Amino acid sequence: MHPLFALKLCKMANKGPAYGLSREVQSKIDKKYDPELEDRLVQWIIAQCGDSVGKPQPGKQGFQQWLKDGCVLCELINSLAKDSKPVKKIQSSSMAFKQMEQISQFLGAAERYGVTKSDMFQTVDLWEGKDLAAVQMTLLSLGSLAVTKDDGCYRGDPSWFHKKSQENKREFSDEQLKEGQSVIGLQMGTNKGASQAGMTGYGRPRQILNNQ
Repeated sequence: MHPLFALKLCKMANKGPAYGLSREVQSKIDKKYDPELEDRLVQWIIAQCGDSVGKPQPGKQGFQQWLKDGCVLCELINSLAKDSKPVKKIQSSSMAFKQMEQISQFLGAAERYGVTKSDMFQTVDLWEGKDLAAVQMTLLSLGSLAVTKDDGCYRGDPSWFHKKSQENKREFSDEQLKEGQSVIGLQMGTNKGASQAGMTGYGRPRQILNNQ
């Protein structure tokens, strides 16, 4: 990791408590957190990764502490890969910048998997507990993608997530395309045998002859 990036992460980790307006904003964000969704996500992660990832204490703080060092998240994204694992090295650490680095690795891998940026949480949302509802949204989107891909990597109950809508592309054979062109030709009509006699060219003035 670049030293400047590590320093930036440490500064982010050492921010003080929120006061005044920021506390009110934080309170509104906290209300978006869904305890029922938490239960479903915990079930899925354990089903997907196995019992080795443990189980968090119920509630928002327990959920945060479970995911905070990035290890469980990296195990999750690796479990969705068929061949090479997106996160090569997963290591538990008590060092803040190491934990945030692993969260960032998960986010990068999740984006490559297909999670859109608008559904992606920021590292501090999880590590500092700033927006755990955003963390839930990312995991919800990831689960929906896994169910939609249906590539054999998803484990758990498929009804836990909604399938994402997919573009319905229709492919036609050469024969079907030729038939379509013939139909269009008949609908448009034909100009065979047509004559331009008596027609004036575009922009050409009509000549009026007066009988004297």
